[in-house]
Amino acid sequence: QVQFVESGGGSVQPGGSLRLSCVVSGRSISMYGMAWYRQAPGKRREWVGQSMPNGSENYATSVKGRFAIFRDNAKNTMYLQMNSLKPDDTAVYYCASLPNPGWGQGTQVTVSS
Repeated sequence: QVQFVESGGGSVQPGGSLRLSCVVSGRSISMYGMAWYRQAPGKRREWVGQSMPNGSENYATSVKGRFAIFRDNAKNTMYLQMNSLKPDDTAVYYCASLPNPGWGQGTQVTVSS
């Protein structure tokens, strides 16, 4: 059974930074594409970005240049470095593998002054 445990969320002021972590069990991330999604209150879950095993990365236009995905295959952990945070980045963030077998509990990010 594949499980995702997200952490690292919190409250930050606009312009601040956070690093989210996603520990994966039951699947080796080195063999799969990995992605981050987020869901803001009252909105649908949206794709944030993804990292493929060959090193290629893609990001949503809204976060490009501000967010970056990192992998530590030895720890089977994926990270999302978020810089220059904006209030619109407020959401619950989830990680996923591609294809995705399920969702973790997510981690809340709140950007507010």
